[in-house]
Amino acid sequence: MAAPNVRSSGSSSFSRNISVVSSPQIPGLKCGPNGTTFISTGIRDLDRILGGGYPLGSLVMVMEDPEAPHHMDLLRTFMSQGLVNNQPLLYASPSKDPRGFLGTLPHPASSKEDNKPTVPDPDQGESLRIAWQYRKYLENQKSSIDDYSNDFDMRKPLERQYLSGRPIDCVSLLDSSDLSVAQDHCATFLSKFPRNSSNIASIGRIAIQSFCSPLCEYSEKETDMLSFVRLLKSMLMVSNAVAIVTFPPSLLSPSSSKRLQHMADTLLSIKAIPDGDKELERLLTGYKDINGFLNIHKVARINTQVPVILEAKTFSMSLKKRRFLALECLNQAPVDGSSGTSYGTTGSCSGSSKSGALDF
Repeated sequence: MAAPNVRSSGSSSFSRNISVVSSPQIPGLKCGPNGTTFISTGIRDLDRILGGGYPLGSLVMVMEDPEAPHHMDLLRTFMSQGLVNNQPLLYASPSKDPRGFLGTLPHPASSKEDNKPTVPDPDQGESLRIAWQYRKYLENQKSSIDDYSNDFDMRKPLERQYLSGRPIDCVSLLDSSDLSVAQDHCATFLSKFPRNSSNIASIGRIAIQSFCSPLCEYSEKETDMLSFVRLLKSMLMVSNAVAIVTFPPSLLSPSSSKRLQHMADTLLSIKAIPDGDKELERLLTGYKDINGFLNIHKVARINTQVPVILEAKTFSMSLKKRRFLALECLNQAPVDGSSGTSYGTTGSCSGSSKSGALDF
């Protein structure tokens, strides 16, 4: 009788082959669960809300609101974050001089060159020495965060040092009768960032503004636009890059708009805040400081089927100190008891609830 096949100790037929993903060696990357690698959105609040940022290889679609130009802020911070981290950039827009848009990009609030290390005085006491070490630890922690994301001053233009000598490709969509030129630029750009190993040498960012603008000659060719986005997504899936595309859904047919939304890995929308809406002002705290709303319709799921549970789906957009873009959950102002219950009081399973049925 043949000898049984003896398996060596420590191994099992049920052992899972898990490839260990090395930590990113270049700035601007963050490792996530299930082998996902993130790049920063350029807005720290949005990074936190999305669970880390935009995953590599994902397509981000932003639905514009003609009354709220805040989709431009999402583009500006996304592009500035890439340039600060020395990441190649491809920018396309329906303007004659798309390179002129680079002059509107915001500057990081704090520069690493300004953080000069201090040396403790040898004559200081033990308590002061410990305090200095703790301060140095906090500075190192902040420096590690700045390697990934920054706060950007929306009123200060990006300095020339971040623009000169950087790999930036600008494409005008204005005079194109079709999308072949944009397609060739995207294919050439993404070919520089193949995803062939766990070691990431460089990553790219693509920003396309007002993709379906009526200023473009191809704006009536919805089939061609859908084919372009579908091809772009397929190229991103095998590339170490992220693309963000803004488009006005109101200018498309309902079916084409739905298809674009379906192809997005991460789907966002911008909503203008109505002026002089007294009912909304009564319901929301800090109404006067809110510039618009950001709605999150879909969050990218890479290497997993587990959905991302968001703390909320609608966030207010405001400028802190009139400079720094911030996202916050909508806070409902207290409502008088005679007009109903306030937010968060329904669905309680405590004995003091007045409702008869319990909502779990």
